[in-house]
Amino acid sequence: MKLRTIIVDDEPLALQRLKRLLGGEPDVEVIAECENGATALDAIGLYHPDLVFLDIKMPEMDGFEVLQELDPKRLPAVVFVTGYDEYAVRAFEARALDYILKPATRQRLAETLNRVRERQATAKGLAVPKELLELLAEKKDATAYIRRLSVRTNNRLTFVAVDEVDWIEAAGNYVVLHTGRTTHIVRQKMRELQAQLPPETFLRVSRSAILNLRRIKELQAVTPGENIAILIDGQRIPMTCTIHEVEEQLRFG
Repeated sequence: MKLRTIIVDDEPLALQRLKRLLGGEPDVEVIAECENGATALDAIGLYHPDLVFLDIKMPEMDGFEVLQELDPKRLPAVVFVTGYDEYAVRAFEARALDYILKPATRQRLAETLNRVRERQATAKGLAVPKELLELLAEKKDATAYIRRLSVRTNNRLTFVAVDEVDWIEAAGNYVVLHTGRTTHIVRQKMRELQAQLPPETFLRVSRSAILNLRRIKELQAVTPGENIAILIDGQRIPMTCTIHEVEEQLRFG
């Protein structure tokens, strides 16, 4: 009996490479190829595959969001496909979930397929591992945080992705979003916005500043009790928290 398989990847070269490698597996039949999350949902609902190779980082709808839209009682076996993503790899390994790093290799693919086959041969068949359901629940909680901020200027409404924000500055009942050389003013209190931002990415380092941890290049102790964060673009942001607090968040956040 063949494993009816769907490949989901927004990178055509990566998709075709994986398809070519799977073509050498006599018990695997690729029944659909999808280049985004929306078409993946349609294909999974239509074909009810045994196995899905699912890219994580895709525009509009990522791999986790695809799975969250599916009935957890009818999930296929899933092998995650990712570029090097330290958080994702740690999460998969901690839960013994299957993943393949891009570019896929024949050896890694063979190891992964052997695990899938072993599970298929057990009494549970391709039952969804509880570890996958736990990971989806964790990611669902994480998606409760906002991804974009709306900026209104006169009669125009634009959107800024939170990942593009370098740091956020308090200004009374407003906040100022710093994105490179551009600033955007949003009518919202700092405390309210802080609660809406993903804590693994943003940290409030003073009453007037929230930093995107991914933009920090260096931390400096200027004087006892006076610390600054130097961002990738050279901006120097005073901090009232300790360097140790920021370091811990950078390491484990």
